[in-house]
Amino acid sequence: MTGEADPTPSPRSAPAPAVIHEGLPTQLPDIDPDETKDWIDSFDALLDERGRERARYVMLRLLERARQKQVGVPALRSTDYINTIPPEREPWFPGDEDIERRIRAFIRWNAAVMVSSANRKGLEVGGHIATYQSSASLYEVGFNHFFRGKDHPGGGDQVYIQGHASPGIYARAFLEGRLDEQQLSRFRQEVQHGVGVGLPSYPHPRLMREFWEFPTVSMGLTAINSIYQARFNRYLHNRGIKDTSEQTVWAFLGDGEMGEPESLGAVRIAAREELDNLVWVVNCNLQQLDGPVTGNGKIIQELEANFRGAGWNVIKVIWGREWDELLARDVDGVLVNQMNSTPDGQFQTFSVEDGAYNREHFFGPDPRLRKMVEHMSDRQIEKLPRGGHDYRKVYAAFDAATKHTGQPTVILAHTIKGWTIDALEGKNATHQMKKLTMADLKKFRDRLYLPISDRELESTYEETGTAPFFHPGAESAEIEYMLERRRSLGGSLPRRVVRSTPLTLPGDKAYAELKQGSGKNKIATTMALVRLLKDWMKDPEIGQRIVPIAPDEYRTFGMDGMFPSAKVYDPAGQTYESVDRNMLLQYKMSPQGQMLHEGISEAGAMASATAAGSAYSTHGEHMIPFYIFYSMFGFQRTGDSIWAMADQLSRGFLIGATAGRTTLTGEGLQHADGHSPLLAATNPAVVHYDPAYAYEISHIMRSGLERMYGTGGPEEQGEDVIFYLTVYNEPVSHPAEPEGVDVDGILRGIHQIGTADGDGPRVRLLASGVAVPWIEDAARMLREEWGVAADTWSVTSWNELARDAVASEEWSLLHPTETPRTPYVTERLTGSAGPVIAVSDYMRAVPLQIARWVPEDYRVLGADGFGFADTRPAARRFFHIDAQSVVVQALQALADAGEIDPTLAEKAFTQYRVDDPTAVAGVLQEGGDA
Repeated sequence: MTGEADPTPSPRSAPAPAVIHEGLPTQLPDIDPDETKDWIDSFDALLDERGRERARYVMLRLLERARQKQVGVPALRSTDYINTIPPEREPWFPGDEDIERRIRAFIRWNAAVMVSSANRKGLEVGGHIATYQSSASLYEVGFNHFFRGKDHPGGGDQVYIQGHASPGIYARAFLEGRLDEQQLSRFRQEVQHGVGVGLPSYPHPRLMREFWEFPTVSMGLTAINSIYQARFNRYLHNRGIKDTSEQTVWAFLGDGEMGEPESLGAVRIAAREELDNLVWVVNCNLQQLDGPVTGNGKIIQELEANFRGAGWNVIKVIWGREWDELLARDVDGVLVNQMNSTPDGQFQTFSVEDGAYNREHFFGPDPRLRKMVEHMSDRQIEKLPRGGHDYRKVYAAFDAATKHTGQPTVILAHTIKGWTIDALEGKNATHQMKKLTMADLKKFRDRLYLPISDRELESTYEETGTAPFFHPGAESAEIEYMLERRRSLGGSLPRRVVRSTPLTLPGDKAYAELKQGSGKNKIATTMALVRLLKDWMKDPEIGQRIVPIAPDEYRTFGMDGMFPSAKVYDPAGQTYESVDRNMLLQYKMSPQGQMLHEGISEAGAMASATAAGSAYSTHGEHMIPFYIFYSMFGFQRTGDSIWAMADQLSRGFLIGATAGRTTLTGEGLQHADGHSPLLAATNPAVVHYDPAYAYEISHIMRSGLERMYGTGGPEEQGEDVIFYLTVYNEPVSHPAEPEGVDVDGILRGIHQIGTADGDGPRVRLLASGVAVPWIEDAARMLREEWGVAADTWSVTSWNELARDAVASEEWSLLHPTETPRTPYVTERLTGSAGPVIAVSDYMRAVPLQIARWVPEDYRVLGADGFGFADTRPAARRFFHIDAQSVVVQALQALADAGEIDPTLAEKAFTQYRVDDPTAVAGVLQEGGDA
């Protein structure tokens, strides 16, 4: 030993790292270390003498006082596991709690019986009992006191019902007289008793178009769609189209559902735009489908931290009123500490165990806790309720949410899944339990105090395999009460009402420029479409109703010219000097802006398109969404959202720009769309077109306006479809509209654009979109170099041709004694001769949709496989879809038919080197950017 000091400082003397830890800055300079030491010593003494709970309580009170004095202390990410609103701040409850409890009992029973009935032997169509049972109080507080109906002077609220809770909503509608007992008994049986007389499983506006308003069962979409709905309400208000100031958007979600990325992905948008017209109610029953949401954690605390960090107002409803007395006696904070430290998995166990177990395992570990409940019986402890089942606690939260300004609000309500059904309550298998036994039903009836006798229950069960529905009678006090409450709030909900009227649409003048073609210039079909949009926006009737939407790509699509006039919507306006303020096409924001610029969020853009496209029903105002995006990032990335848009009966234009597998090849694989028409074909509401020329675009877009916003549809109120157009970034020459153009053919999917003269071998060449110039070039080569005559056809929609053919076969199947219908594509191609060669910038499966109905030998070329980065000529040679490949395929078809010498096809193959992309290495391209 040398006696030298250890060079390593002790942990106590080491300087604190200069970081911000959990919101607390440790690197700030200390201007009075002695005073600081006094405070720290005092805190240490408190901790040593009174314990952690007391020290924590004092710290929280100091933080509260600091905020009251506007000291500016950072906010905590979460608060104690107790109710946000203390008992002394709860408002007076204006309703009759006893009668509302009975109403809830009736609804609970009918909802459970409906699902159990749907799963009787021989039917077994599924359903969900437990979700509504856990959230009944949440919904009923809203229905009786907050949700404003369509007849409210302010326009009514928009309520997104949690999908699995639909049985409870049907059960309420039954009591109101909106649905009958037979409909309840036909839950999930939508056709076998006759189309439209059963009930769909979930909220489906397309299937119950006068009842449901929002489709919600695709987990996560309720969250993002409700945010953008609330935002669109503000958009309508700020632009002076409709006063939406008295409308609130309510969204009911599950705590398990919050795990979907879409659920939390856009919460910052709601906070940034101060959407205090938005209230989320998260039913925190702590359960997913097969187990706890976070068994080892606390999902309510996690969500609180997420929402507080994002800038939301958070209201927690954790405990029912019976806990208030216990919390008031918690002078040491030991009860709050136990609540804070108990994980969700254990709380689930507490919810299914008896009072003795709870006394021993929740209150027992600390003598102070045990003493706190020594005056309570085991039964009283067992029945200590969760806050989401306490009507007054829930009312206080809803009341506070609707009065809060400047922020969206989320209510985190602690519930028990399957509440009031002993067989289901709090169990992991609850989601899969669909049927109640006779013993289960009797216990359930007794717990709800329903006047149904054993004899009635048993006889009905023996006769039908299920229990009877219950209705107290139209003249009962409960029914009169609930109907009066809905009358005072503006009518029953949910309810979908269409009050819009067809628009006066632009005439021929709006389309004249496109029909003239591009002259000596070359333009991309994207530019032609944008040119038409600009003309539409100048129209005095529909101009202000167009909602341009883009995910951070307006300049890419040549729409920056709209910035100075239409402006980008932002409720705060433009609070800074734009970097391009001295440019002609400067970026301009305004609260009255027309353009929705969604940043890099296709999901957000789709949510805006859905809100705009359904405004004709949600607000009685036709709005025309024009959502333009890279085609690869539409149906592939947000296909589920497009399904929800269709299910909501939204209308509008989706524009898949930079379409095709080889037009944007410089960007490489992830931008190469060779399949979106196939994805679009799976959605029955989507009408897809792949136009080649400007004059085709003019007729297609005009048809879209007329079908969706004119007198289309069976009731002449517009058709519930979505137009999807794929357009390209490649500049091409656009011919003027031919005289006598086949408009019907353009709209139905195919029209002839070229007829070859002369005798000899003949072929027919079909193409869509950017591939049409290829077949025109191929027709010239066939004529000049190989003596083959080629008729050319522009296929504006492979999808619509296939749908027409399928519909024709379906009609013929159902009319066996009548002459079979001929598909349109068969009819159009029957009058010409020769093999049919089809090509597009998509995979072969797209044109192969019509193969069955092409009357001759049908050969298809396509861009199958992954994309890559190169020039267009190289990519097209690689995929064998360019003009030379079409020529070789045509010659091979003729050779196989015995119409030409097979050596001609071999000669063409060798001459063009269609198997060798290096053969086109020197071919230049133009307009290769996006």
